[in-house]
Amino acid sequence: MTLSAYIDGASRGNPGESGIGVLLKDETGDTIAAISGYIGKATNNIAEYTALLACVKKATQLKCNKLVIHSDSELLAHQMNGLYKIKNDGIKKIHQQVMQILSKAKFNVEITHIGREYNHEADSLANAGIDSKKFIKDV
Repeated sequence: MTLSAYIDGASRGNPGESGIGVLLKDETGDTIAAISGYIGKATNNIAEYTALLACVKKATQLKCNKLVIHSDSELLAHQMNGLYKIKNDGIKKIHQQVMQILSKAKFNVEITHIGREYNHEADSLANAGIDSKKFIKDV
């Protein structure tokens, strides 16, 4: 089974109060998991990568042979696909965690860049995470 994931990070200020949103859908488009949470004060890029980390952690708990991750962050998509170098130490740390999880994953991963207009559900989850002020666990 192929899972489609939509991820987003939001930051009110840069850095500022931040949250993450992750939506995982099956091949029929049904939502099988949704994650929304607060991560405290962070940059938008850190929030985006934290959403990615939450996504891959959740995907390892689900049955799939392919995970297609959709992000409206061009930076994240291009860095994860090796087109851009990672210079920020905070992003490097999260990137290493993601790559460690993916190296053991039993599924293939594809990361694509999409327009913001196609990511409104994950964006809503990220903003709800900020509003909730409930820290996300295990990220």
